[in-house]
Amino acid sequence: MGFILRMGLQVKIKDDKGQAMMKLYEQIAMPNGLTVEVHDLSRQIAADTVRVEMIIRIQVALSPDDFAEPSRFEQTRAVFGEEIVFEHRLERSFVTSAQKDDVFRTLLSTFKQASLPYLSSPNFRTRFAESKYREILQNPYKYRQRQDNPAESA
Repeated sequence: MGFILRMGLQVKIKDDKGQAMMKLYEQIAMPNGLTVEVHDLSRQIAADTVRVEMIIRIQVALSPDDFAEPSRFEQTRAVFGEEIVFEHRLERSFVTSAQKDDVFRTLLSTFKQASLPYLSSPNFRTRFAESKYREILQNPYKYRQRQDNPAESA
C-alpha cells in the first residue's frame, strides 16, 4: 500500500505545568507526501476505568498550487498562516483499564481502514485547502479580524 509506519514513539507533549497531555503513538508517511500523526490522549477517569482518546493530525503547508485562484491562497494564508491542520478525534469512554490497549488498537485499525485511502489520495491536500477557503467564506464574522490583521494568525 506504500505507507511507512513508525510505532510506539512515545513522545510526550507537556503543558505549561509539566504534565503530559498527549503522546505521539505512530506516524504514517503517505504516498501524497503528507504525514499522519496518531496521538494518544487516553486518561484514567476512575480507579479501573479509562477514557480512550486518540487524535489524528496532518499538517498541510499551504501552496498557491492548491487553489483555483491566487486570491484564494492569499486569503486562506492570511487567516490560517502558512499551515493548516487536519484533525480527527476518536474516543471511547468507560473502558476498563485492562481493555485500554485493545480498544485503542481497534480505534486505530478502524481509522486506517476507513480514512487512510481518502487522506492519502493525491488530491487530498488541494481539497482540504479549498475546504478551509470555503470555511472562511461561510463564516466571515468568525475570521474577519484575522483577515484584517494577518499577523494574529501566525
